[in-house]
Amino acid sequence: MAAAVQRGSVRCRRPPYRLAYNTNGFAHHRLDDALGVLKRLGYRGVALTVDAAHLDPRVTSRRELGRVRRRLEALDLAAAVEAGARFLLDPWRKHQPTLLSRRGWRRRHEFVVACMETARRVGARVVSLWSGRPDPPLGVRVGMVRLAERCRRLAEEAAGRELELGFEPEPGMFVDRLGRYRELRDRVDHPAFGLTLDLGHVHCQGEGPLEDRIAEFAADLRHVHAEDMVRGVHEHLPFGRGEMDYGPIVRKLGEIDYRGLVAVELSRDSHRAVEAAREAIAFFRRLGGA
Repeated sequence: MAAAVQRGSVRCRRPPYRLAYNTNGFAHHRLDDALGVLKRLGYRGVALTVDAAHLDPRVTSRRELGRVRRRLEALDLAAAVEAGARFLLDPWRKHQPTLLSRRGWRRRHEFVVACMETARRVGARVVSLWSGRPDPPLGVRVGMVRLAERCRRLAEEAAGRELELGFEPEPGMFVDRLGRYRELRDRVDHPAFGLTLDLGHVHCQGEGPLEDRIAEFAADLRHVHAEDMVRGVHEHLPFGRGEMDYGPIVRKLGEIDYRGLVAVELSRDSHRAVEAAREAIAFFRRLGGA
């Protein structure tokens, strides 16, 4: 049951989930500084994007990961790990190679496994990933068979580490919508394989109402991303600058007793990270969602 907290003269009840912030929105901060800022602002979790700025597996030692874990524990910040690096594997091509790649897919597989090791060592329970775009393009049937087989391998790796995978449908990628995720989930058919639900993506692609989708996929939810958006435009906006109504979303997440992270994702606002994070938590507090 959500804990009651006192804010001024109003007694509120915390939501069952933890409001978090994605470190891809703190790309110009040292990780330790970003964690301290988020704690002081009142966040209760952090989504750690493994990328050139933070926790690059090629240069991050086990000792450093242990230090990050102790820092998270001291700050009482729950964590998830995001395997969404843009140019870490290929400095010329965004998000390449992918799990759909004919030749380079093993590099992506190894990177996601490295993210699992990062998660295990910092005390996170969920690793979030996506399909990317096939390069070169390939047919839906072939792509789905290929992706499912490779995601099943990753699910087995995750289960062996007592972790779960949250798979994120993303506009423009091979798995872009919830229907395509459902097909992939059924093909993977593994208990460690679930859903990262990006609320803005659902709205952007007209798959709402969002509260209905949250209820429909409640059993699948491993991780949630939050931002504002407008229909038809895949641009992560600060809350209040798009057209999404978060009141019903917050209520529905409480009704299904979702206990994971709701991670604000505003990577394009890293130049104003502190202000953006402060605005976001104030927005959720007004809704009783933080």
